[in-house]
Amino acid sequence: MQFPESWLRSFCNPDLSTQQLADLLTMAGLEVEELQPVAPPFTGVVVAQVLEVAKHPDADRLNVCKVDAGTGETLQIVCGAPNVRPGIKVPCATVGAELPPGADGKPFVIKKGKLRGVESHGMLCSAKELGVAEESNGLHILADDAPVGVSIRDHLRLDDTLFTLKLTPNLAHCLSVAGIAREVSALTGAPLTMPAMAPVQPGIDATVPVSVTAPDLCGRFVGRVIQGVNPQAKTPDWMVERLARCGQRAVSPLVDISNYVMFELGQPSHVFDLDKIHGGLTVRWAQAGETLKLLNGNTVTLDEQVGVIADAQQVESLAGVMGGDSTAVGDDTRNVYLEAAFWWPKAIAGRARRYNFSTDASHRFERGVDPAPTAQHLERITQLILEICGGQAGPVTDQQVRMPERAPVTLRLSRAQRVIGMPVSLADCEGVMQRLGLRFETRQVEGDAHIVVTPPSWRFDLQIEEDLIEEVVRVIGFDKLPRRAPQAPIVPHVPAEGRRSMYAVRRAVAARGYQEVISFSFVEARWETDFAGNADPIKVLNPIASQLSVMRSTLIGSLVEVLRTNLSRKADRVRLFEVGRVFRRDASVQDGDQTVGGFDQPVKVAGLAYGAADALQWGTAARPVDFFDVKGDVEALLGAQPVQFEAAEHPAFHPGRCARIVLNGQTVGVMGELHPKWRQAYDLPQAPVLFELDGVVLAQHPVPRYAGVSKMQSVYRDLALVVNDQTAHDALMAAVADAPTDGLVRGARLFDIYKPKTPVAGIGDNERSLAVRVELRDDEQTLTDERIDAAMQAVQQSLSARVGARVRA
Repeated sequence: MQFPESWLRSFCNPDLSTQQLADLLTMAGLEVEELQPVAPPFTGVVVAQVLEVAKHPDADRLNVCKVDAGTGETLQIVCGAPNVRPGIKVPCATVGAELPPGADGKPFVIKKGKLRGVESHGMLCSAKELGVAEESNGLHILADDAPVGVSIRDHLRLDDTLFTLKLTPNLAHCLSVAGIAREVSALTGAPLTMPAMAPVQPGIDATVPVSVTAPDLCGRFVGRVIQGVNPQAKTPDWMVERLARCGQRAVSPLVDISNYVMFELGQPSHVFDLDKIHGGLTVRWAQAGETLKLLNGNTVTLDEQVGVIADAQQVESLAGVMGGDSTAVGDDTRNVYLEAAFWWPKAIAGRARRYNFSTDASHRFERGVDPAPTAQHLERITQLILEICGGQAGPVTDQQVRMPERAPVTLRLSRAQRVIGMPVSLADCEGVMQRLGLRFETRQVEGDAHIVVTPPSWRFDLQIEEDLIEEVVRVIGFDKLPRRAPQAPIVPHVPAEGRRSMYAVRRAVAARGYQEVISFSFVEARWETDFAGNADPIKVLNPIASQLSVMRSTLIGSLVEVLRTNLSRKADRVRLFEVGRVFRRDASVQDGDQTVGGFDQPVKVAGLAYGAADALQWGTAARPVDFFDVKGDVEALLGAQPVQFEAAEHPAFHPGRCARIVLNGQTVGVMGELHPKWRQAYDLPQAPVLFELDGVVLAQHPVPRYAGVSKMQSVYRDLALVVNDQTAHDALMAAVADAPTDGLVRGARLFDIYKPKTPVAGIGDNERSLAVRVELRDDEQTLTDERIDAAMQAVQQSLSARVGARVRA
C-alpha cells in the first residue's frame, strides 16, 4: 500500500522523523518497503503568472512571455510550450535556480541567456521538468488562487515522502491511512484525529428497496439515494493530489470520492446511476450462465460460486469486486445510489483472480473490512459528494443480516513471558491492550493472570493466544528483547543405518556422472500423453504459462526437454538426473499434514543418458551409450539389493528395449531406450536411455552383514547348455540357484553364448548354446567327487525342468 506521509500525519503526528517513523512501522510488523520523495530536490522555482504572450520574431514555435514571479519586476522569458497563454499561473525557475538532474546526473542550472536573439530571464516549467510526473504535454498549470512568488515546493507540498508498505494478509486493518494511523497512535501514544462523520440530514425521502437473500455472502448492506448531483464538477486539487500519491488516477468526482474514502478509511463502496436501476436490488449468489459486462470492459460468465448485486432485469455488479458497466455513472448522471457493504472474506476470496484481474476493493474485502462503521463511512462519502457535487441525500437504509461474532481470546501471563523470552508484567500487557483499543478483563486462574480479550470488529487476525502475544511484543518493541544466545540441549540425531537421505541419493547419482536439473512440477499436457500415457492429468487452475497447464506424473518429459535445450547448444554427450515429486490421482490418500486427499505425491528419481558411452578418450573404441550402461548405473544405485529387470512395455520407451525394475517382487521403476516415434517427434538425433525409480527405494541402503571367509576352497564346474532363444537370463540363473543341492551352489555366471550361423548338430534353428560356470563350496568340509557330481546332477535336472535346458553333446 502506498500513501503520502503528510496524509498519515494529518491523522496522527508523532514526534518522529520520516526515517524514525518508517523504522517504527517496520519493527511493528508493517514493513516499509520503500521511501520515495514526492519530488526530487530543486531550488529557485516559484509560482508565477503569465501576463503577456507574443510570438518570437525569429522562431515559429517560441513565444516571448512577460511574467510576474513576485520579484517586483516583470521578467521576460522565452517559452516553447504549446499551452502557454496570458493569465495562467505556472511554476517559474528564476535565474540561478537548480532543476532536477538530467541524464548526465548533474543539476540543471538556470542562467540568463538568449534564444534566437531574444533575452530570457528564467524558465517556465512542466511537471516532468520538476520531476513530479513522468510525462507532460506542456506547462504545469496551477490553480487560479495560487499565490504569486511563493515557492512551488511549499505550494504543491512537494516536501513530502511516499511510504510503500508491504503488508501481510493478516493486516487487513492497515489497508487504509486511518488504520495505519491507529497503529502509530498505539505505538507512540500520539493522539489520533479522525475525520468528522456527522450524519447527513435527509433532504428527500427516496430509497431503493434492497433484498439480501445470501447471508453467507453479505453480512451488512448500507445504501442511500442522492439526487441532483453534478457529475461534471471538478474534483478538488487536494483530493486529486492525495489519490495520485496513493497511485490512483483521478477519473470523475463521484468515482474519486469513493476511491478517496477507501484509501482514507478502508471502506470500499460503489456508486450506481440510480436512473439505470430497474426496480429494486437483490444481493444473492449468481446463477450459472449469467453474464456481466464490468467497468473494465470485460464480459464475464458467472456461476453459483460468485456473489452479485442484481436488479429486476439483470446483474449489475460483481459483489465486492467491481461494478457493472450498465449502471456506471457518467457525465449525464443526475441521481445516484450509494452502496457500502460488508462482504464475508471467504465469499470474495479468489473471485477476482478467477477472471484474471484484481481490484483494490477485492483486495480489502477478501482480507476483511470492519463491518461496524459501515454506516458512518457512508455518511463520510455522502458528505464529500454533497460538498463537491451538490444534490440532496435520502435516508440511510441499513440491513444487518449477519454480523461477525468475535470469540474471546485468552492471554496467559506465564505463557506470554515464556514465548517472548523476557519478563513482562501484567501492567505491561494491560497497557498494550488499552493502547490498541482492545476490550479485556483480567482474571486470576490458579495463581496465573489471564487477560480475556474480545477482539474489536476491525481485527480479524486476533484468533489465538499467540496473536495476542505478538501484539504485546510488537507494541513493547522488538528492540527491547534481550540479546541472549539461545539455549537448547544438543542431541545428535543418529539416522537409521539402513536408510540414506535424498541428499545422499543425489550425491550417489552424481557420482555416476549425472548432473542434476530442477524443473517445474507443472508441465505441458503433451508430455503427459506422450511419456506417461496419461490422458487425464491433474490440471492447474491458474498456470503461470499457458503451456504449463498440468501437474506431472513422470519426470521423463522434463529430462527430454532439458536434453533438447542442451543439444540446441551443441552438447554431444549429456547425463542428467532429477529428484522431485510427481502427482497422481489416488482415492485412497487421505488428508493429512503432508498429504492432500485424493492425490498421491511420491518422490521419484529419474536419469537420462545420451551420446557416447565414455567421454572423449583414447583407451577404448567410441560407442554410443546403450541399455546395459544405464542398467549398470541403476544396479549401482540400488547397491546389494536383489534387483531384477523384466521385459516390459511403457508409453515412453522402445517396445523391445524396455524393462521394469523389480525389487522383492514389487515394481519400483522402469528404464529403457526412448521410443523411436518420440525421438523423431522431439527432434533427437539418437535415442537417449532413461530410468525412473521410486525415491523411497533408493533411500533404503541395506547394511552389509559380516561373514567370515571360508577356509574351504570353492570348486568350479562348467556346463554347456542348449536352450531356446527366448530363455531369459534371470530364469536361467534362478533355475541354478533353486536346485536342491543342500546349499552347495554359491553362485553361477554366464560366460559365453554361441549361436551358429550354419546348422550344427545338437543345436536347433531356434536354439543357442550357453556356457555357465557354477561355483560349489561347503564351509565346513572339503567336497568329495560324489557330492560334487550329485550337486551338478541336481542343477542339470533343475535346468531341464525349469527352462528346458539340456547338456550339449
